[in-house]
Amino acid sequence: MRITPALPSDHPQILEVWEDSVRATHDFLSEQDILDLKPQVRNLYLPAVDLYCLKDKAGNLHGFLGISGQDVEMLFLASSSRGKGLGRMLLQYAVSALGAVRVDVNEQNPKALGFYEHMGFAVQGRSPRDAQGRPFPILHLQRNAD
Repeated sequence: MRITPALPSDHPQILEVWEDSVRATHDFLSEQDILDLKPQVRNLYLPAVDLYCLKDKAGNLHGFLGISGQDVEMLFLASSSRGKGLGRMLLQYAVSALGAVRVDVNEQNPKALGFYEHMGFAVQGRSPRDAQGRPFPILHLQRNAD
């Protein structure tokens, strides 16, 4: 497995991984929520961050990371790639190579919260709504100093 900067040609596969991951982990979202978010992810969110892909030797995308400054804006794994240490690999890269210290997580995604806390992040605040103003509370986490 290797982590490389994403190319524009990677975006369709990144969007597929995003949708697959969201369907597997964000059970609080309705089908309509996902359909509404997908074009926003493609047209607004992916271009707004520095993207990195996690690919195997054959070039298959297993996950991706989106960074803006010191914030992890996106970290998604293909559902078939979960539980193999790949999320840890992406997050460690974000922290050690890219200087990430903050991440937001949906309060209704306790497994993601547990993952980030296990990786040294702690809740610093909470917003009752997501960035789109929907009633999906967001927890703001920051990495503890080593």
